[in-house]
Amino acid sequence: MRRYIVLLASVTALSVHAREAVHPAFDIVQAHITTEGNVAKFHMAVSGKAGDKTPEKTGALAGSSVFSYVWPTTLDPASVGFESGSGILSLAVTAHPDFDDTPLFPAPLGSWHSHWVVLQPDDACGKGHLKVADIPEGAKPKLPKTWPGLPLLIDSPGWVPQFDGESVVVKVPFDDIQAVESARFDGVTAGLRVNASAHSPLLCVEDVFKVASGDLSLPGKVNQLRH
Repeated sequence: MRRYIVLLASVTALSVHAREAVHPAFDIVQAHITTEGNVAKFHMAVSGKAGDKTPEKTGALAGSSVFSYVWPTTLDPASVGFESGSGILSLAVTAHPDFDDTPLFPAPLGSWHSHWVVLQPDDACGKGHLKVADIPEGAKPKLPKTWPGLPLLIDSPGWVPQFDGESVVVKVPFDDIQAVESARFDGVTAGLRVNASAHSPLLCVEDVFKVASGDLSLPGKVNQLRH
């Protein structure tokens, strides 16, 4: 847990940037993770209709937006194929109409889909903000088999999110479900921005809509439904 405390200590300002007035589609009411067998179910409920709002199309990658429902966790990124200790492993359900990052699982541009992402603090995104970790030019980090080829610590495993009224759910199988059951987590809704340069950084968490805990302290316990 210590490495997560160190990481999160530098992003405590993140919740300060959360909007006072949150669109109902991103107004988190509850976030939890439950397990059954070797499958973990990531669930988030909002006060409005989940998935009801997506970014406006810009026609270009640089400067485009990504909307997301995110579960930051204390799981080691190695549990899904990244380098161990490389950042905050998070499951994200995202929508963005200006680029495709699911080449192995084609879907209409702008539709909701899932990713594993590794988040790291970077003041280049704004003081106290997070980014999806960049892969420096020439670096060859360990990556999942379904990495989509972007210079980011991102995976496109093809897990299909299910939207039902106020809820979004993603079911994810794990080889080691016990690691999931001992993890902590949080719930976040946010907007991300794609920058013009691949390494400036490329994908910043720009606009936090709501943090379930209020302070990104990852207090959620798996199989405990109140969070």
